[in-house]
Amino acid sequence: MMRLPLTAALIASLALAGCAMNDKKLAPPIRVNLNPYPSTYAPYPGVPTLITNVTIFDGEGGRVDHGSILFADGKITNIVDERADFAAPPGTLVIDGTGKYVTPGVIDVHSHLGDYPSPGVEANSDGNEATGPVRPEVWAEHSVWPQDPGFSRALANGGITTLQILPGSANLFGGRSVVLKNVPARTVQGMKFPGAPYGLKMACGENPKRVYGSKGQMPGTRMGNIALSRETWIKAQVYSRKWDKYEAKGGDMPERDLAMDTLRGVLKGQILIHNHCYRADEMANMIDMSKEFGYKITAFHHAVEAYKIADLLKANGICAAMWADWYGFKMESYDAINENIAFVHNAGACAIVHSDDPNGIQRLNQEAGKAIAAGRRAGIDIPEATAWSWLSANPARALGIFDKTGSLRPGKGADVVLWNGDPFSFYTRPDKVWIDGALMYDAADPKRRPVSDFELGQPGEGDVK
Repeated sequence: MMRLPLTAALIASLALAGCAMNDKKLAPPIRVNLNPYPSTYAPYPGVPTLITNVTIFDGEGGRVDHGSILFADGKITNIVDERADFAAPPGTLVIDGTGKYVTPGVIDVHSHLGDYPSPGVEANSDGNEATGPVRPEVWAEHSVWPQDPGFSRALANGGITTLQILPGSANLFGGRSVVLKNVPARTVQGMKFPGAPYGLKMACGENPKRVYGSKGQMPGTRMGNIALSRETWIKAQVYSRKWDKYEAKGGDMPERDLAMDTLRGVLKGQILIHNHCYRADEMANMIDMSKEFGYKITAFHHAVEAYKIADLLKANGICAAMWADWYGFKMESYDAINENIAFVHNAGACAIVHSDDPNGIQRLNQEAGKAIAAGRRAGIDIPEATAWSWLSANPARALGIFDKTGSLRPGKGADVVLWNGDPFSFYTRPDKVWIDGALMYDAADPKRRPVSDFELGQPGEGDVK
């Protein structure tokens, strides 16, 4: 009768000893470098600058008539109107802007500059890794060609100071995006916006099912799009749990998977979802899927039917990045209206004007002007100063950089455009553009128009020594 208790005690002691031994074997977790390609951006030199006698749109809906704006050391310092008793510090460059306008720099939330650079030839086509529908392991920055002439055209013609470069939309999961400062640099790291979070490009609708269905692969239908996306998120959740456990307790490090690293970053809220989607029903499906797996969609891009679900976008805190009047080029883009942007804005949702085009990026201010006019024809009178939020504050929020740029607030980066007239007019162009307080473009100074190495051309045969 005594053997049972002794045996039980022995088993219990052995189990405790085994646990102690296992605890001793657990090695501390190895911290993996999840940012192996850090920004090396350094602002260009600038001088303290005061622009006087201008109309100012602050990017958040504020307007100052007959105002002045001062920036120094790369930051906005002060904005005042004509009634203020204000003098520039000694050594400040003073610019009389009578008849002109000042705005925050334009931010394009959807660009492929560098990944689909000019000239548009097959050798330079690096935006779609169309070798499989699930490719979150690729990073757009590894395709960006800093010599793309489109960057300087966007700066000089469109006042673009910041832009997000996205992979294309052939895939359900297209890869990581990167946010760039629109400055000349030898490397993409020299353009990377410091501290800007990565994005993940996702797509729904026609593109993935057409690209892979034509190859006899899944997805070949819209239900295939959703099914394969859900299967991928299930794998990502499993992967994330393994790494959560390892980072908490140590032990044997799980096998790295670059694709799953990106999806885990989304599940952790560190990487922002930018979702290519046209139809209202599909946007609603994607919202439901995000709730199923516990991630957040930051913005729907193109979103030509956003007006149909503006209330859902507002309720879920999702931006819609839209064109003013570009639609009808494929079936899913058919049911659009010119009032789309105005209706989304009027519903209280986050409206953004975007390009997805190397030419369109040069006139986003005009696209916003068309959207204002369409709204007014429908009885929605949106003030011009408010509409500028579609070009600066809202895209900055969608990119997770609104604390640094997107509006003319003291302490924010001096990304500033001086326009030679009303910035919503077809006849208006940038007069001067500053990025972090450095004058990067001046219409009156040919030396202030950046020219890439590619544009300089090659030496003629007779010039070669």
